Amino acid sequence: MSEELLTREEDGILIITINRPEAKNAMNKAAAEGIAAALDRLDAEDHLRVGILTGAGGTFCSGMDLKGFLRGERPSVEGRGFGGLTEKKPAKPLIAAVEGYALAGGLELMIACDLVVAHSGAKFGIPEAKRGLAAAAGGLMVLPDLIPHKVAMELALTGDFIDAPRAYALGLINRVTDGPAMDGAMQLAKAINANGPLAVKVSKQIMEESRGWPLGKRYEEQAKLLPQVFMSADAREGSLAFAEKRAPNWQGK
Repeated sequence: MSEELLTREEDGILIITINRPEAKNAMNKAAAEGIAAALDRLDAEDHLRVGILTGAGGTFCSGMDLKGFLRGERPSVEGRGFGGLTEKKPAKPLIAAVEGYALAGGLELMIACDLVVAHSGAKFGIPEAKRGLAAAAGGLMVLPDLIPHKVAMELALTGDFIDAPRAYALGLINRVTDGPAMDGAMQLAKAINANGPLAVKVSKQIMEESRGWPLGKRYEEQAKLLPQVFMSADAREGSLAFAEKRAPNWQGK
């Protein structure tokens, strides 16, 4: 990893930190490539089950590095999108731990994550229009799927921010903390980690992909993915552990 992107492991959780606090963690090419590499690692290594994306120095991400933009740099990775994430998510769960600001591309990174834990003082917005730009990394397309259309429209056209209580009320974030967002994210990650990894992975896959399935074909498409779960060693282990009143020993297969 470059200095712009740091990673560490803790109990099967891969913590990915954007490390440009002097620039409010504005996304540049090196950080984007680092995130893409970290997410590849998350999916490739069996002992890693959940990822957490956060930012150093009290800010999640303030968006694209505008100085880099003026130099012709694009903080995207081919096939992965802005920040190495917005166009291709990892197969395993990814949680955003948000302190400070998640703005512009930072908000788009956040909504590309599966779950969000934010500090009560965090702020959210897509202020690109204030700079003569547009939220091209998913803000204009994904945000209306997550919150009411008219609220998303207002955020896009005014560029104004909302706070954490408002974001929580809209369903944009999962949990609000008074303490460090990372603590809440770790608690959520450990709750996911306690479950069967194959069941978690396939559940996420179905929830993501089924949005594009025709209504009349949803159960048919789901049936193609479920046998790997119900016929797995983990399914048997989970049932045995329940009957024997003990914690399951998951194998991920």
